[in-house]
Amino acid sequence: MVVLKLPYLVILNVDCGFEFTNFKCTSLDKQFMDVEACFLKSKNRTYKYLTFKTKFYQLPIQDIEARVEVLKKLNGYKPFLFNFTIDACKFLKGKRNPIVRYFYELFASFSNMNHSCPYNHDIYVEKVPISYLNHQVTVVLPVPEGDYCLHAVYTIRSQPRLEIDIFFRIY
Repeated sequence: MVVLKLPYLVILNVDCGFEFTNFKCTSLDKQFMDVEACFLKSKNRTYKYLTFKTKFYQLPIQDIEARVEVLKKLNGYKPFLFNFTIDACKFLKGKRNPIVRYFYELFASFSNMNHSCPYNHDIYVEKVPISYLNHQVTVVLPVPEGDYCLHAVYTIRSQPRLEIDIFFRIY
């Protein structure tokens, strides 16, 4: 009688992570708006949060179009899975598009963008915690490991006004 003992593997926990690596904001029209705050703040080696604030000089804002694309670093940043343009005011009225809603909900609870147009105030996104984003990109919609850039260009009154690049790593 021959007895074979085969090793077996039990995976109890898979630890994935999200980390901000850089954050860049550029006002494309300084007479229309300015970026007052655009930074990552580190509390310690593992905890960083994102803060963003604009100052509008011509209110109200009634038409916003956003072009959003996710780029993955592969010999430079290349398009990865998502690339869409959305009329933000129409979206904010109904929030029906599930892909756009996913990206919107990454930052909505930490901002004052939680109502439909018109906007009669400046816009801010404050202290978005990594723990929340980690859950969203590793559990809700799992993203493969790698370095990424979330690139967005916001067009207001038919002119590109703001460009945002959020660089992050999934490990």
